[in-house]
Amino acid sequence: MNIARGTFEVIPVSHPPYDAAPGATIGRTSLTKTFAGDLVGTSTAEMIGARTSTPGSAGYVAIERVTCSLASETGPRTGTFVLQHSGTMARGAMNLSCTVVPDSGTDDLVGIEGAVAITIVDRQHFYAFEWGIRVAGT
Repeated sequence: MNIARGTFEVIPVSHPPYDAAPGATIGRTSLTKTFAGDLVGTSTAEMIGARTSTPGSAGYVAIERVTCSLASETGPRTGTFVLQHSGTMARGAMNLSCTVVPDSGTDDLVGIEGAVAITIVDRQHFYAFEWGIRVAGT
């Protein structure tokens, strides 16, 4: 497996809530991201989230299409792939799963698989993307 590391910037566009009932407000946010580092490119994502009345407690799911050039030992690989996110926050403690959707890779990224770890430090977003290319037929 390879590990790509770098930073990304996020531009969110919030939409009106679907449901603002007691307990949690459910809404949608459209995101665009710009990546720097071992993965250079952009992405678009749609996120559905629930925010509770307890500060720092929420949950979300998202689908994100990444268009990029990804550094590898044999030179850059270019193409697209899709990430699936599922995250919760319990009073500020984050639990996040972000994995490549199987068989979503295109061009030089056909067969890509892996997972992304995201950390946020002082409002700066960092990624560590552990990835590999599945050999055809396996």
